[in-house]
Amino acid sequence: MKKIGVIGLGIMGNPMARHLVNAGYQVFVYNRTASKAEPLIAKGAHLCGSPAEVARNCEAIVVMLKADAEVEAAMRGTGGILEGAQPGLIVMNSSTIMPQTSKCLAQAAAQKGILMLDSPVTGSGIQAQEAKLTFMVGGDRTAFEQCLPLFKVMGQQAFYMGESGAGSYMKLANNALMATNLLSLTEALTMAYKSGVDPEMFVQVVNGGGAKSAVTESRVPKIINRDFTPAFGTAMLYKDLGLIYELAKELAVPTPVMAAVREMIHTAVVKGYGDQDVCSVIKCYEELAGIEIKK
Repeated sequence: MKKIGVIGLGIMGNPMARHLVNAGYQVFVYNRTASKAEPLIAKGAHLCGSPAEVARNCEAIVVMLKADAEVEAAMRGTGGILEGAQPGLIVMNSSTIMPQTSKCLAQAAAQKGILMLDSPVTGSGIQAQEAKLTFMVGGDRTAFEQCLPLFKVMGQQAFYMGESGAGSYMKLANNALMATNLLSLTEALTMAYKSGVDPEMFVQVVNGGGAKSAVTESRVPKIINRDFTPAFGTAMLYKDLGLIYELAKELAVPTPVMAAVREMIHTAVVKGYGDQDVCSVIKCYEELAGIEIKK
């Protein structure tokens, strides 16, 4: 495959598209705010006026959008992918959406001879910039193998999870654990800092033992430098926690810890931190503890 589309040029989609351009692929991009495509156009990417136009030009498309409704519109709406696609096209949906939505869209695509993979990613904007994403893929195995070279350009590894929807199930389970780790970190760090522990020493000690966490490694430096620019936005995490809540109801799985995590992330959104990085939830704890964690 040589002609690849990317729909959605946000924190994740933009660097993913850039890696494809740099790897020599002919890349066709679409974003509702066309100005976000300008750096890619300067590197040789082609700007399209709709997802349908992307589909008409490509052999495979990466979709990286915010939520179920946006993915539905990009696939099945007016000017959507299914409107412009030819049989044989492979769509890799890397957005975090409900597994049932992934399954329904894959079925709709199959009716037109199109293969759709749910291929959400672990990692944040930082990992996307560094091509260190991990893909969790559900759908047709042959299509997965055809797309492996693309996954390896945009990330560091890809796992085939099973039939359509399996990648989305894995992504929600992954984000449930990440969110719990985040809140555990913020509570422990607040306690340690208020008791006089150096936050940089906190990271060294924690990551030398059983409590080691990628969340601790990536978020404590942002917190102590008061850097809340979003690698993964708080509002986006709250959206994902809503999906996790719905999935837990569907599967009849008790999630009492997740309920508390969701409420605290909601508090951060209400306080105005929705567009900041998820580690901005620490501000809620700082306010209650009467401190500000910094070097």
